[in-house]
Amino acid sequence: QVQLVESGGGSVQAGGSLRLSCAASGYTYSSTWMGWFRQAPGKEREGVAVISLSGGTTYYADSVKGRFTISQDNAKNTVYLQMNSLKPEDTAMYYCAAAHSSLHRWLLLQTLEYKSWGQGTQVTVSS
Repeated sequence: QVQLVESGGGSVQAGGSLRLSCAASGYTYSSTWMGWFRQAPGKEREGVAVISLSGGTTYYADSVKGRFTISQDNAKNTVYLQMNSLKPEDTAMYYCAAAHSSLHRWLLLQTLEYKSWGQGTQVTVSS
């Protein structure tokens, strides 16, 4: 069992920045990929950015490429999401998640592949 706790959400104006943190505890050695997903009101949850815990490979949704950066601190069992140039359409509840098996590239941003989830942190971007 892996427990994930997100922090760092908040309200910013368009063009601003936020950094989200996800602290993992429990059987963290069982995790292969960790990432950030988001869900806006009335929309399905979607993958934003993921990182391989073994090699640091990253993968991003097209909508955030060049603006968001995912990183990890293995010593702290923490994954971060640096979000720059935020837009109103980035407004959503952001969730941290962990996968526990190897994933093909086309599955990396698929929510069903991730079995451990945090409670989420709200990000609101005003225009």
